[in-house]
Amino acid sequence: MSVSVIKDTAPRALLLTAVALLSVFPLLSMLSAALQPQGTAPSGLAIPADPQWHNFVDAWNVANLTVLLRSSVILVLGVVPATLLFAALAGYALGQLKIRFGGLFFVLLLFGLTLPFEVVVVPLYYQMQSLGLLNTQLGLILALIGLNMPFAVYWMRAHFQSVPIELGEASALDGAGPWRAFLHVQLPLAGPTLASLGILTFLGTWNQFLLAIVLIDDPNQRTMAGALQAFVGAHSTNIVLLNAGALLIMAPTILVFIIFQRYFIRAMLAGAVKG
Repeated sequence: MSVSVIKDTAPRALLLTAVALLSVFPLLSMLSAALQPQGTAPSGLAIPADPQWHNFVDAWNVANLTVLLRSSVILVLGVVPATLLFAALAGYALGQLKIRFGGLFFVLLLFGLTLPFEVVVVPLYYQMQSLGLLNTQLGLILALIGLNMPFAVYWMRAHFQSVPIELGEASALDGAGPWRAFLHVQLPLAGPTLASLGILTFLGTWNQFLLAIVLIDDPNQRTMAGALQAFVGAHSTNIVLLNAGALLIMAPTILVFIIFQRYFIRAMLAGAVKG
């Protein structure tokens, strides 16, 4: 029995190992290039004999990452909590409560999922201009919250629909209204789903590039993803600094995913089992 189990799991382990190596190889290649002497043209994966760790400091200063880091943190703190709050409320209403025109609202949200992101950029620009929010981080925060809503509500609605309706009925028999049932019964069960949605929203906000350039003229109020613009011109051919800057920009997203990956995997597994 144990031999057959080992034979069945061996191909899966080899496949997972191959996928992991393919995922890690680009990062190792970038790290290898970032540690080469500036002005060189690294090719392939090679361990430098004299690693130039100061390249990360130079890339940080060239791209002015201190200011952009502060700006990105403000955007994340404005977008992620608001998105989770609105998505949880809307998902609970559409998934558990029998609200009027709930099906129509959900269909409209599905239309939002089908719209290409590039289609709404120009209308958003003129809308923010008419509201006086152009070139402000508040305007970018509101735009990102709105753009995240279709997927976020769809995500949370799927979770609340999978929660047994008997839980809501039992809480109603105990005298709990919709708000109390949401806060004390439904919301604690949605922890892994909210955490995974928070990771996805964080990644989308942190890596936002196009909308930040369109809505904000001041480079110091954009996201860290726009920091690579600092290498255009005199530094556009400096492959070493480009790789060092890209790794610095990617580091927070990798760190956040590593910390919260267990919640993301738990939500994925729960969705697979329920489906």
